[in-house]
Formats: sequence, C-alpha cells, structure tokens
Amino acid sequence: MTTVGSGDYRYELVPSWPDVPKYWELGICSDVAVNSSDEIHVFSRGAHPLTIWTPGGAFVSSWGEGAFSNNEHGIYITRAENVWLVDANFHVATEHGPDGSLIRTLGTKLNPMPTYYGAPFNMPSGLAIAPDGSIFVSDGYGNKRVHKFSPDGDLIKSWGNFGTGPGEFALVHNLAVDGQGRVLVCDRENNRIQIFDGEGAYLDQWTDLLMPGDIYVKDGVVYVVEQTAAGGVSIWTESGDLITRWHGDRGPGKGTLVSAHGICVDSEGSIYVAELSPGDRVQKFQHV
Repeated sequence: MTTVGSGDYRYELVPSWPDVPKYWELGICSDVAVNSSDEIHVFSRGAHPLTIWTPGGAFVSSWGEGAFSNNEHGIYITRAENVWLVDANFHVATEHGPDGSLIRTLGTKLNPMPTYYGAPFNMPSGLAIAPDGSIFVSDGYGNKRVHKFSPDGDLIKSWGNFGTGPGEFALVHNLAVDGQGRVLVCDRENNRIQIFDGEGAYLDQWTDLLMPGDIYVKDGVVYVVEQTAAGGVSIWTESGDLITRWHGDRGPGKGTLVSAHGICVDSEGSIYVAELSPGDRVQKFQHV
C-alpha cells in the first residue's frame, strides 16, 4: 500500500473505497462527513446525492434523490446526528434528520441574493456549528461573505468583501469552528485560511497553503484539503504549526489524489477525501 504522512500521522491509502453497488454511480463527490457511529456520509453530484457507508466501505443507505441541484457542495453532521447540506446552485442550506427528512431551510431556494448587498445566500459553499450552537455559513461563489446565525436560524451578522486584505476573500470555499470557538475560513484563491473570533473579528491567517478548499477540526488537530494541481492534504495544530502534508502530483503521495475537494476524519483517525474528478471516488487514508 502507498504510505503518506509522517510520525504519528501516517496513513495507508485503501484501494477502491467504498464498495459501490453494482450499476450505481456516485457521481462527482463534493464533500464527506462522519457521524458518531463512524458512518461516512458522502454528498455527491449524482443520482444518489447522499450516501452512507461503513468505515470498511460497505453501503448502508442513501437519500436525497431528485432533491438537489447537481451542484451539491458542503455537508456537516451535528451532535444530534442531523445532517446539514449546502446546495450552491439552489442557494440554500438545509437541515435533515438522519433519515433525510427535511427539518428546516436557510435561504430561499433558487433565489440568489444580489451581491451588492451580500445577504444570504448567493452560491453558498459550506456550513459549521460552534460549541454554543451558532451556525456559520460560507457564502461563497457569488457573495464573498461569512454569515452567522443563531441556533434558531436567525441571521446575527455577516462579514467579508472581495479582496486580498484581512477579512476580505477571493472565494469563501468552506469553513470550520475549532475548540476555541474560532472560525477558520478557506479563502481558496488567496491561498490562505483566515481566522476570526465568533463575532467576525480578524485574528490571524495561515498562508503556507495552496488553494485550501475544505477544513475539518478534530481533537485540536486541523485537517485541510488543498485543491492545487492533483490536490493534497495538510495537517496542522490549532496554533498553525504544520504537522505533515502530501500532494497527489509529487512525492510519496503521487497518484493518491486527483481533484481533492472535501475531507473528514473518523474516530480511528482515518481520513476520507472527496474528489471532484474522476467521479465515483472517495479516497480513504487508513491511520497506521
């Protein structure tokens, strides 16, 4: 097997994960998330938008058929096991029960907000929830904004404009909230992650990155998908120190990734990376 990473963060690429049922196609895989049972949820742009798999790659279930725009983007699973899905072309974020039942919608379907005002949403890309229940949405392709909502879904504030300075974005591609309540935002085309407090005040940025596209925080460790060339993965401390990194177009990781886009980590520390192309593929890197 191909081995990547270093030290306590070494991984072996698992070939042909998951075991896709006969005659199925996952389609372009946009993002991944994991629930408390270590069931891996894949949000993809195909006939079966939300699919669920065991860590071993066995099929569990699917839902969402016919309900999304074919520009599915971000996924987030709450402590209550509800599933948030962000649809860029429908301009909404929707919360679902574990079985796919719709609970609520943020934004108005097929109604993009004018970029002049920057109101939610215009092609949103991702969502994360803070320890206090506040909801943060990256918005995204049309707007260059981060929106903060109350746990009940009321808009509290928004920040961000187009640009390269602190608090400005070229493309707000996805985001996460760490254990300190800081909001880590992938400013992809500016090749950086910007860090804010929960009220949107700029704190810091990490610049040793190439097109960061998705971010996942677990046990004080930050996992980032870099969308450069073939794509890559970098792993950081919450203070911004690089732990390890690999890329799909060079070095030990050559050939492991083609178009990395989304990332999550299970309870055993194994990493799952959703790829835009080739289709029908999520790559699992087993922690060793």
